[in-house]
Amino acid sequence: MALLLNIETATTNCSVSLSKDGETFALKEDNDKGYSHAERLHVYIKALFEENNIESSQIDAVAISKGPGSYTGLRIGVSAAKGLCFALDKPLISISTLEALAHQVKTVEGVIVPMLDARRMEVYASVFDSNYNEIREIKAEVLDADSYASYLEQGKVYFVGNGVEKTKTIINHPNAVFVDDKLPSAREMGALADVKHKKSDTEDVAYFEPYYLKDFVALKPKAK
Repeated sequence: MALLLNIETATTNCSVSLSKDGETFALKEDNDKGYSHAERLHVYIKALFEENNIESSQIDAVAISKGPGSYTGLRIGVSAAKGLCFALDKPLISISTLEALAHQVKTVEGVIVPMLDARRMEVYASVFDSNYNEIREIKAEVLDADSYASYLEQGKVYFVGNGVEKTKTIINHPNAVFVDDKLPSAREMGALADVKHKKSDTEDVAYFEPYYLKDFVALKPKAK
């Protein structure tokens, strides 16, 4: 009976959950637009353990959302996960941020496109079928009117994530379904992490790095 701590910090949503045998039974999260991860992540983790009368040593593994997503958010989440794994001598499990996000859509038809906002008209996105099998790899892509046209012509396409707002302004197709106000959450990580835990599909804690997809680029502040 695997007890897992799941951490999601790839976007503005600072999210932590506890799951047992793939079922999430405790969740704390807050979507602070100013990125509250550094201040709140460890507070949330501590609170989850205390509120559920669980000692940190009782968990079997730590699962981390590996990206793509915010460079800063991912660094904070991965650093916290690694620290816990080293301190508690527990394995580290990595979960694709977009795969977990796709699981927020329940459908028996069409495809699911989880997408995260990148700079300007760019998104990080992949494509999954209704059984959550990845049918197109993750890409950083600039949106245009023809984006996902081949999927849209075949049936319903469910767009989910914080890249939806900009996608709405470009794609106008009757098969496009926009699922609003959804961000990656630790809620969906438990089931995916449990599958990996059963297979001992873990990461090297010392060398694991987030999946940024693109190199970090520091932008100059605007002149006042």
